[in-house]
Amino acid sequence: MINEEIRDAEVRVIDETGTMLGVLPIEEALSIAEEKNLDLVNVSPNANPPVCKILDYGKYRYEIQKREKDAKKRQKVTEVKEVRLSTFIEEHDIQVKAKNASKFLQEGNRVKVSLRLRGRERDYANHAIEVMNDFAESLSDICIVDKKPKFEGRGINMFLSPKSDKDK
Repeated sequence: MINEEIRDAEVRVIDETGTMLGVLPIEEALSIAEEKNLDLVNVSPNANPPVCKILDYGKYRYEIQKREKDAKKRQKVTEVKEVRLSTFIEEHDIQVKAKNASKFLQEGNRVKVSLRLRGRERDYANHAIEVMNDFAESLSDICIVDKKPKFEGRGINMFLSPKSDKDK
């Protein structure tokens, strides 16, 4: 809130140089801001009394937007990539899938390993879990298992994430 939008009777005022002017009635704070051709901006509305700063509101908003943009630039977005296995997969196929998964993990992404059980394959659920564990074991040097293989509906899912420097 700025200037006349502020509804409190008294506010703690800080001037443009950062000096505390003390607790003042709102009318007096507004007149001081008006003399300096600046705005009275409520920077901490939940404080008792609310803290208001005398500053150029346009410049203040620009700096806040700039800080938010920089923070957004720095944040790392992790994606979840998926690798699908089958119950009776051959060794070479597991190696190919593991190579793709390691590429995803080195890029910093999480990997969801899924295995769908169809028809009579449900009778071999133990074998399917072994396949998942072998897959995780083949990647154990570059990843950790976030979520162990677990039945979810007709399939089994497992999540892997890249090892951080402290995990190695």
